[in-house]
Amino acid sequence: MRKIIIPLMLMISVSAFSQVSIGTTPQNNNRWTFGGGIGLGFGNNSSFSLSASPRVGYRLTNDLEGGVAGSIAWQTSDYYSSTMFGIGPFLNYYIARTFYVSANYQHYFINYKDKYYDFKSNTDEDALYLGGGYMQRIGNNSYMQLGIMYNVLWKENKSIFSSGLVPSIGFVVGL
Repeated sequence: MRKIIIPLMLMISVSAFSQVSIGTTPQNNNRWTFGGGIGLGFGNNSSFSLSASPRVGYRLTNDLEGGVAGSIAWQTSDYYSSTMFGIGPFLNYYIARTFYVSANYQHYFINYKDKYYDFKSNTDEDALYLGGGYMQRIGNNSYMQLGIMYNVLWKENKSIFSSGLVPSIGFVVGL
């Protein structure tokens, strides 16, 4: 009888450990996130702009993410053209996967050419964006982020940017 009971108990215990509850999701151990945004604009004087801002992040905790963000922008019109590259670290804190608070430092390299006065300039500028926004789930682990940031290093009449306030729309995969 013992010869039957011991193997039977082992089989029951192994099958009990191999069961998965219905409705549970598997643990996501991948902590990398990817995302960014793109922009396209048209305006007066045949102006056209195109921009992209990719980002790669790593979830330090379930609610805290750090990473590197980049940006590239190209603008042209009848009177000027410019190219801008930026790169820097970011930190996002997520509140219940519905809201987020963000800090993003960017160092920009700008090439500007004025077609009317035949003037060229190469310069750089720092920006520290602080802000936050709302997140909307659009997939299993994908979100659309709608937010507003403010460049606390922005100075009127000294910055290449027309305003310190920056609205943002972006996408994140991997949260």
